[in-house]
Amino acid sequence: MKAKTPKQSLTILTDLVLPGETNYLDNLFGGELLARMDRACSIAARRHSRRIVVTASVNHVAFSKSVPVGSVVTVEAKVSRAFRSSMEVFVDVWIEDRQSGERTKVNEGIYTFVAVDETGKPVPIPPIEPETDLEKQRFDGALRRKQLSLVLAGKMQPNEATELKALFVS
Repeated sequence: MKAKTPKQSLTILTDLVLPGETNYLDNLFGGELLARMDRACSIAARRHSRRIVVTASVNHVAFSKSVPVGSVVTVEAKVSRAFRSSMEVFVDVWIEDRQSGERTKVNEGIYTFVAVDETGKPVPIPPIEPETDLEKQRFDGALRRKQLSLVLAGKMQPNEATELKALFVS
């Protein structure tokens, strides 16, 4: 299976924050932002695998800054690493300053998706070849996060992490 680059899965969703999507402080509900992030990550995962994808986990979300009503929000997602049938998708969330147009990063997250066939059975997906320094950093970090997840789930012993790395590093 031919490898793909993260930019081939790049998904950018831009939208406004409307009053019905905010809390009492007129900031975007966290759950609404999570839904937007999940949609962008889902599209990125599908672009990479060209298969049906399902969200397996939300591994990390950091709400660094609030997103006020009226903000232009941009959600950018890319596959950071592909394993056998699962893939990690890194997502960044930006808002634009109303006057200057300057962008500020307000959130980030890491999602895991699994590619499946029409019966829901996991299917193999292409590997990822990172190009930029940030893509390489996220690619390397994805293996460590997967190893930690397996250790915490009791599916791998800490000393087996080196063996797992050998399986996924080609």
